[in-house]
Amino acid sequence: QVQLVESGGGLVQPGGSLRLSCAASTSILSFLAMAWYRQAPGKQRELVAILPRDGTIHYADFVKGRFTISRDNAKNTVALQMNSLKPEDTAVYYCYTTTYRERYWGQGTQVTVSS
Repeated sequence: QVQLVESGGGLVQPGGSLRLSCAASTSILSFLAMAWYRQAPGKQRELVAILPRDGTIHYADFVKGRFTISRDNAKNTVALQMNSLKPEDTAVYYCYTTTYRERYWGQGTQVTVSS
């Protein structure tokens, strides 16, 4: 019932920045949390950042100080600002949200950090 669509991925040089956006098909006000995950080739999907409804943001250690998660309730979007990007950040980034009853995933957007 809920659709999540990621955008903003692409190719960037090391040290550069990208801003990912996730648009939800319904109001995000009722969601328990929204999060960004990523999955690199040959690796398991891992949590990047999560923004619960209570605002207690958690970041993975490998992105602390570089990435920022935020939400815009009026636009039904959640964003991931990525600065000081490293080649190790190359992965498909997925938007995720959960309600009391269901879990939803976006289809992912590719981020490639290379020079």
